[in-house]
Amino acid sequence: MNEPLEQSCRNDLDRKLRGKPGPKAQLLEEGQAAMLPFPKQSFEARRIVPGRASSLSLVRFDDNDYSVPTEYAHRAVTVVGSLDKVRIVVDTRVVAEHVRDWEKENVHYDPVHYLRLLQRKPNSLDFGKPFEQWNLPESFSVLRRRLESDCASEGRREFIKILLLLEKHKVGELGEAIDRALDIGAMTVDVVRILLQEGRESPAKLFRLDNRPQLQDHDIPEPNIAKYGHLLGQEEQLEQPTPLESKERHR
Repeated sequence: MNEPLEQSCRNDLDRKLRGKPGPKAQLLEEGQAAMLPFPKQSFEARRIVPGRASSLSLVRFDDNDYSVPTEYAHRAVTVVGSLDKVRIVVDTRVVAEHVRDWEKENVHYDPVHYLRLLQRKPNSLDFGKPFEQWNLPESFSVLRRRLESDCASEGRREFIKILLLLEKHKVGELGEAIDRALDIGAMTVDVVRILLQEGRESPAKLFRLDNRPQLQDHDIPEPNIAKYGHLLGQEEQLEQPTPLESKERHR
């Protein structure tokens, strides 16, 4: 369909309109010369609207509610809605991102946005709306059961502190650290944080002499351990008192 339409338009370029000095082709060239160039950046189909976070840390956009971290409740925000995502901006920082819902009257929670609230209301972990459909790996449940079995309510608070690490780490990374913590029997937030850091560190690379002929001819002598004994002997001599110090002690 497009090809016949294009050919028809091209054939029509030779037609001269009444009251015009030349054919359509000439008018097209004059019009193109006056047109602005295409923008360098690509056009992003999106809609930007102002909004405000409610007391429940929810922002309404296009008849749906999307969560933001609890510290941004009652704050003015800017909502950027694209074809597939909804981004919520405070000042110049993106504080929340959700998959866009094209239905109506739905609520979309990100449980991580409400983790700090659990520090004040730990029982909300079981009964809070944002956590109802939060599917975490099995290792999280095992860790919670062991902590609560050993320390009761303090164990739950320790588990919430571990969950707070999701603000900076992905679920998979934290899950691997929890697996290692369970294996070694060290189930505290400090240990899990250290294991997370170890998981992010890249192993040291071996220095190879391949393709470095300028280094292969150098011989490194073996260390002479006897020199350490000589140094220790000098240290003992320095520690011995001088004759003047000995006289002062006898007095």
